[in-house]
Amino acid sequence: MHTWSERISAKISDIGFPVRRLLPSRSARHIGPFIFLDHMGPAHFNLTVRDNDVRPHPHIGLATLTYLFSGALMHRDSLGSVQRIEPGAANLMLAGRGIVHSERIPDDIRSNGMAVEGLQLWLALPVELEESAPAFMHYGSNELPTWQQDGSRIQLVLGSAWGRNSPVAFPGEALYAVVEMAAGATLEIPTGFAERGIYLASGSISLAGETLQAGELGLLPATTAPLLFKAEQASRLALLAGPTPDAHRILDWNFVSTRLERIRQARDDWQQGRFAPVPGETEFIPLPTRG
Repeated sequence: MHTWSERISAKISDIGFPVRRLLPSRSARHIGPFIFLDHMGPAHFNLTVRDNDVRPHPHIGLATLTYLFSGALMHRDSLGSVQRIEPGAANLMLAGRGIVHSERIPDDIRSNGMAVEGLQLWLALPVELEESAPAFMHYGSNELPTWQQDGSRIQLVLGSAWGRNSPVAFPGEALYAVVEMAAGATLEIPTGFAERGIYLASGSISLAGETLQAGELGLLPATTAPLLFKAEQASRLALLAGPTPDAHRILDWNFVSTRLERIRQARDDWQQGRFAPVPGETEFIPLPTRG
């Protein structure tokens, strides 16, 4: 009987608001192309303290995918993109050879005391696209396939599954779905992927009688057999899947590459101010020193 091959607990940190980090971890460096998973919040913000805005910072070699459960964020980047993201929508940013962006809490969210909560993922770009031109795309919640199935509400954010296709244009193979399950509901996990995992944002679910608790990332066994999990209580989860990565990735601060010398160049470029700035932004996150 197949059950969780690994259960990963979050590393909790405070960056002006609470963040639970699941990937990378000692137990797993990736799930397919997914190399980074943060659960942000829930957090409340006020109008007087702005230290919890994410100031401009750079990326190379990856794609960021932001999805919110509640609240809103304002995205700005060095391409000139300005985009508010709200629950159920998706922001996809392809860093390629280099991009800079900020994510700030809108004033109406601060003044209304609305909680901000969501997931931020990084995906490694295919090796041949590591140095591609940067790009930004936004997809409204009405653009993503969403349906009810056997007591669950499924939103397909990325990839193809359950006979449906997401329009989100990540240039690689990956699956990302957000599922809200009623207590007692069951759902069969799509097969056809070498690596699969479930992050449980809230609630409790079980696979073959073994329970996954809120805040845990459960890795799934490499099997072609159907896997059926059950919601022990009302639950919200993210399903991640993809093929085995095409190459080893080096992660250093906000940079991802298959080449160490490229990481070193990116660090120097940021320190020397060679990245294109975000229009209208004067703040930035300085390069951290290595311990």
